[in-house]
Amino acid sequence: MEVAAAVLIVVVGSFVQTAIGFGLAVIAAPLLFFIDPDYVPAPITVAALTLSVANAWRFRHSISFTGLKFAILGRLPGTVAGGLLIFWIDQRTLGLWLGISVLAAVWLSLGKIAFRPTRGAMFSAGFLSGFMGTSTSIGGPPMALVLQHQTADFIRANMAAFFIVSCVLTLIMLSFVGRFGQQQILLSLPFLPATLFGYWLAMRSVHLITSRMLRVGSLSLCCIAGFAAVTSYWA
Repeated sequence: MEVAAAVLIVVVGSFVQTAIGFGLAVIAAPLLFFIDPDYVPAPITVAALTLSVANAWRFRHSISFTGLKFAILGRLPGTVAGGLLIFWIDQRTLGLWLGISVLAAVWLSLGKIAFRPTRGAMFSAGFLSGFMGTSTSIGGPPMALVLQHQTADFIRANMAAFFIVSCVLTLIMLSFVGRFGQQQILLSLPFLPATLFGYWLAMRSVHLITSRMLRVGSLSLCCIAGFAAVTSYWA
């Protein structure tokens, strides 16, 4: 039953990320943490890597490495910082950090902050994405904020390309701190077909859902999950 619930959550998250460029970890990570803390961050990162490869291939003609190289440079030190964070804190505190990260992502998404994808902005977004992505598996919001005013296919393509590098770096760092091994690999196996199924559904039905409906629904779910993660720390 728990595995079935986790798989359903990943399907929904994969659908949302394929539709808007990010959202798998924002939606799935807090909910999966309640089911089994070991699902975060390694198994959900494996799912994100799988989805990113599929989306990058689908939108490969819109990938631009001009700005991505600065984001990737920032991602490297951010990955190390995020890895050190989870090495120092316990699972309960990680849950609190996870909830705060989700709520911060929602707050930034609802704001009217406008960023331009300059070299400095891309480097900073890459660092924050690495720090948040490695520690909680939620690394999409910083990059999404910088790229939010680009075309839809550009956002999907470049977010996916960035996530491929990001997920690989995160998994390497997690293996160094003892958080990515045989147990996490076995936990991630059911997520692989779930991720691809969510991708398949999005490719065939996303035109039926307005961007406003998807945005309101995903942000509402994120708020619920984030508040639940934060309040559970004090329970």
